[in-house]
Amino acid sequence: MPTITRETISQGIRYMMLHEYIQRQFVRASYVHTQVFKTPIGTKVIIYAGVPGMVIGRRGANIKALADVLEKEFGLENPQVDVVEVPNQDLNAKIMAYRIARALVRGVRFRRAAMIALNRIMAAGARGAEVVISGKLTSQRHRTERFTRGYLPKSGEPGEELVDEAIVHVLLKLGMYGVKVRIMRPSKMPDTIELKAPQTVTST
Repeated sequence: MPTITRETISQGIRYMMLHEYIQRQFVRASYVHTQVFKTPIGTKVIIYAGVPGMVIGRRGANIKALADVLEKEFGLENPQVDVVEVPNQDLNAKIMAYRIARALVRGVRFRRAAMIALNRIMAAGARGAEVVISGKLTSQRHRTERFTRGYLPKSGEPGEELVDEAIVHVLLKLGMYGVKVRIMRPSKMPDTIELKAPQTVTST
């Protein structure tokens, strides 16, 4: 295997482990994703979360501790960590999945948790949304419940480019539950047709 290929694979694995580590550390902060960039003075790490304050910690304590781990455990050179609050959180599938999972932990019935999330998503301007909850919902048998609103393409370019999707797992007394959220952003479809009012032609 060429050296460049081995280095690329090694870097990909390291970044995947880094992402999983940060997600475990900041799951309560509604962690969404991380971007890593090489800069002339080191490595830029941007963390996107729903609750940035929980990532930063008191007087930046969490950021300082994270920077040490990124440098010593993951080999990032002089990591500079920034935290960005995710905009339009009601239209972010990962954050809404976290919210549903936390509602289940608090004892909210799964149907109510799903419907509250769908109402918030659609009120934020989404064209469509889907919530899928799986686990031992009403008995000892595992099953899946699906809740949908509006228009939600599941294939083709619209399904890939315009739909945000996320899966979150949560451990409850009866076992592991899965929460999947798909959101169709308030965007125009590629085949959208707009009808314009006819122009009035005046004679001279």
